[in-house]
Parts: sequence; C-alpha cells; structure tokens
Amino acid sequence: MARHKVEICGVNTANLKVLSNDSMTELFKKYKEGDMFAKEELVNGNLKLVLSILKKYNNRCDNMDDLFQVGCIGLIKAIDNFDLKFDVKFSTYAVPMILGEVKRYLRDNNSIRIARSIKDIAYKSLIAKEELIHELNREPSTKEIAKRLGITEYEVSNALDSMKDTISIFEPIYSDGGDTIYLADQIEDKNSKMKDVEEKVALNEAISSLKDKERYIIVERYIIGKTQMELADEIGISQAQISRLEKSALNNIKNKIS
Repeated sequence: MARHKVEICGVNTANLKVLSNDSMTELFKKYKEGDMFAKEELVNGNLKLVLSILKKYNNRCDNMDDLFQVGCIGLIKAIDNFDLKFDVKFSTYAVPMILGEVKRYLRDNNSIRIARSIKDIAYKSLIAKEELIHELNREPSTKEIAKRLGITEYEVSNALDSMKDTISIFEPIYSDGGDTIYLADQIEDKNSKMKDVEEKVALNEAISSLKDKERYIIVERYIIGKTQMELADEIGISQAQISRLEKSALNNIKNKIS
C-alpha cells in the first residue's frame, strides 16, 4: 500500500518519481531537439518540486488543486526557458519561476482588491527591477526603476507595497524565549494615556534611579533590542544572571511608577 498518499488534481503524490541529474540532462537534450515526450517526463519528474514549494501555502489557499496547477504552469515555463549552458541545477532555476506564478495567483485572488492599473505598474516594476539587476549587478533603487518606467517614485513604491502579503495583527514578530510579542502589541493607540507626558517623566526617573548595571541592561534590551544572550557575552556573566537583573530592574521601575 502506498504511504503518505495525497490526491492533487487526480495525481497520487506517493507515486511521483524524482529524476537524477544525469536523467534530467539527457531529457533536456532530447527536448531541445524537439522530443515532446522528453518534456512530459521532465514535467512529471519535477512535480515533487512543485509540491515542496506549495507546503508553505497550505493555509492560504482554499483550493490546493488550483494552486498546484498554477505551480505546474511555473514549472513548464522553467522547463521551456532552461538551458544546460546556465551551469546551475534545474531546481535552482525553476524555484523562483514556480514561486512567481504562485505568488501572482495569490495576489490576483486576494480578498483585498487592488486596482488593475496599480497591479500593472507593480508587474512592470518587477520586470524593470529584474532587468536592472542584470544590467547593474546590484539591487536597483526605486528612483532607478521609476526612471526606467517613466513614472514617479511614489507610483512605484505604492504599487509594490500594495502587492505585499497582508498579515494578521496577531502575527508573532519577536520572541526571546519568554512571552511572544505580537504585531498588535506594537500598534499605537492614539487615545492611550500611556503616552502621557507625566508618565514619560516618571518612567525616565525610575530608569535613572536604577543601579548602573540594571539601567544598562534595560536600555540595551528594550531600546537597542539586544537579547539576553548577547548581553551575557558582552558583560561576561551568565544568561541566568542577566535575566535576574532584568527582572529586578523591571520590578523596581514598576514600583516607582505605580
């Protein structure tokens, strides 16, 4: 009985074969000579590559069959454009093309609708960016992309920003082995009294009253953003000692401003 059987578009993923490098080379030679059966074997022999890319999108698409077909379009484009003279593994060449098709599909089917004109500018900007990377051998600036397209920097930035994936306000953005900080924790409440001038003064006074080492740890941890391990290496004490000093400092600050 086949193990880990999954049916996608009628394909039993447990039965998918993987081609060796030598087999891939021979098939590409045959395909370039016009052998369409070789192309079919190349497609079938790389379907697992498509599946490996789709794993991260399991929770972002209601119909994985559709996404699989989109990934296969990217695979076919990669096969059509690949040349053995590139001197890179086919998978290295194919992954960006498959990802590009998948991301484009997800953007076009995003629940947040984006104007077609903005999408067009975004796609043109991405193409111009790729062209400039090859020409300049570096990442182009927004100004250079805008100049290439004959539009403003704002139009380029706005279009590219609009195509970025949306994220949940409960997306974890930092964890140092303790409590996780979520995006929602960093969103400022304009009506919150925590930004009140008097409380800022009280907080500054509380931090100033700390011992030198405690004050240094608080500043480096919560303003500079260093981890406890980084501070332990820097100061020359254990991470556990850093943790105790930090906890003591926070308690002192809390007592001063409460």
